Amino acid sequence: MALSSRNGQSERLSRGKRAARFGILANALLAAFKLVAGIAGHSYALVADAIESSADVASSSIVLGGLQVAEREPDESYPFGYGKAETLAGAVVALMLLAASAAIAIEAVREIRIPHHAPAWWTLLVLVIVIVVKGGLSRWVDGVARDIGSTAVKGDAWHHLSDALTSAAAFIGISVALIGGRGWESADDWAALAASLVIAANGVLLLIPAVADLMDRSADVTVVEAIRASAAGVPRVQAVEKLFVRRVGLGYRVVIHVQADPAMSLRDAHGLGGEVSRSIHANVGTVQAVMVHMEPYEPD
Repeated sequence: MALSSRNGQSERLSRGKRAARFGILANALLAAFKLVAGIAGHSYALVADAIESSADVASSSIVLGGLQVAEREPDESYPFGYGKAETLAGAVVALMLLAASAAIAIEAVREIRIPHHAPAWWTLLVLVIVIVVKGGLSRWVDGVARDIGSTAVKGDAWHHLSDALTSAAAFIGISVALIGGRGWESADDWAALAASLVIAANGVLLLIPAVADLMDRSADVTVVEAIRASAAGVPRVQAVEKLFVRRVGLGYRVVIHVQADPAMSLRDAHGLGGEVSRSIHANVGTVQAVMVHMEPYEPD
């Protein structure tokens, strides 16, 4: 791996870990805040919110652990590195979203069937605070995820957003319960049930790309074409025969077959392969490793 690529990945991992640590702290404080307010204010939707925030503490911890493992250098046991730990963490976070959704839905249905008091009016103020904090946190973490290209950190951002959505649904449900009066006490439980469906949908949307990366799906076409152009632009390269690019953690690993003059010596072919590798690293900073196969040029 080129030194600049290694340094770039290290910086991206550091940014991801900072976002995860901040998320752990914020979620822990919000979970306690919402749990106390939900119990005191007779709002299961708010208690469901607290459960979601508790799950977010665990998910942010998993993201942090995945990024820390992904940062390790390759060794004899894992010669291709530990990058997939980041993608695996993203898949686990998605599964946790689905589990949290199921737990919230089951409890919401139970609360709907049991008569209970209407929520206290002041729980709406709690929800406004939560929506603002979690909405802002989601936007910031999502920006970090986009900048560093992390599936796990993006999953963390979706966890924050799902918390904000759950709180928004709870706000609507509690408002309906308070305005409707007697007979509308379960409105916030219906809101929690609706929010659980949104959370489940987010979990599925996160799980699909994580599983695809674990299955070594080809990289996005824009990345592939940028790598192809970098190789084709090297002097003495006459054609790019095959190109395979897969995502590993925060970067990509490349296997490329390059055609050159059949009369070229083995030493020169080896040197040209090095030039191709350096060109790809220089032009596509997220590439972690390149394996170049030199082939004789055979025009159609």
